[in-house]
Amino acid sequence: MKVGMYYNNNKVLVEEMEIPQISDNEILLKVNACGICGSDIMEWYRIKKAPLVLGHELCGEVVKTGKNINDFKVGSRIFSTHHVPCDKCHYCLNGHTTACETFQKVNNHFPGGFSQYIKISGRSLETGTFILPDSVSFDQATFIEPVGTAVRGLRAVELKPADSVLILGSGIIGLIMIKLAKSLGAGRIIATDIDEYRLNAAKKFGSEHTVNAVENLPAFIKKVNNGNLVDKVIICTGALSASKQAIECAGKGGIIMFFAVPKPGELINIDFNPFWRDDVTIKTCYGAAPIDNRQAMELIRTKSIIVDDMITHRFPLEDIGLGFKTASEGKNCLKVLIYPND
Repeated sequence: MKVGMYYNNNKVLVEEMEIPQISDNEILLKVNACGICGSDIMEWYRIKKAPLVLGHELCGEVVKTGKNINDFKVGSRIFSTHHVPCDKCHYCLNGHTTACETFQKVNNHFPGGFSQYIKISGRSLETGTFILPDSVSFDQATFIEPVGTAVRGLRAVELKPADSVLILGSGIIGLIMIKLAKSLGAGRIIATDIDEYRLNAAKKFGSEHTVNAVENLPAFIKKVNNGNLVDKVIICTGALSASKQAIECAGKGGIIMFFAVPKPGELINIDFNPFWRDDVTIKTCYGAAPIDNRQAMELIRTKSIIVDDMITHRFPLEDIGLGFKTASEGKNCLKVLIYPND
């Protein structure tokens, strides 16, 4: 079979690999579509494990099942996620499922979504693989995992109806946050970016106000938000400048959530006195648990969030190098999908 082998963002090559053999407790999936995630092009994060086959926003059709598999059959249309919790450890039992060591270290997909076929096993098969509703297309299914992370993020930030929200970074996850926050009843949504194309997309998808990130954000926010800073700040870019801006933009009683973080070693100096005095909370959010993905699938099924209009580029596996180049450059680009079997 053909796979897209990742070496770096500018070197993703189509190579040959044996189709995985499955055991009695595994399934073989023909990958119909797989999205390029922002983390796939986070070169400092990925290159240390290269070469490898990436791709975790995937879906497809089951083509073979082990003899002990009862929940799936040949022809089943499924979505599957690579990271799932153990549901037994201290962190899982206390609601911190994405802090679970099994979640963070175990990957039950082989070799990865940018391949014609993958083997799914273990916990990914037991709790992370869902049969797709007939009304959810494969293109739409590639959004289940990223929408799931946003579902978890907005739960973590304790979004309430009519909350004012600042989204720092209008890449694909920032746009999903905008759409989802809007559908959940957020009040005034303000979005930033340094790219005019993305700012226009943010406006189109539900942000009441957009502003270039180089501007004086606290002053702009107060101007459009009745003299107040915002209730919720969600950081959707790893730019260090955005993390610094977030500290300045949360109002009294507000919550700042680091959905994206700066590179390792990049530090922010914080004076905690204003936070202590003004009851401001800082939170983080990482990944999506199976329940988040199931909720995301239902949001997509019911069209509570529309995802098709965020797809800007589609490539067959043969052009995966161009797909990665397009996604990493980010020019006039939102979501890139790869079709391994086209």
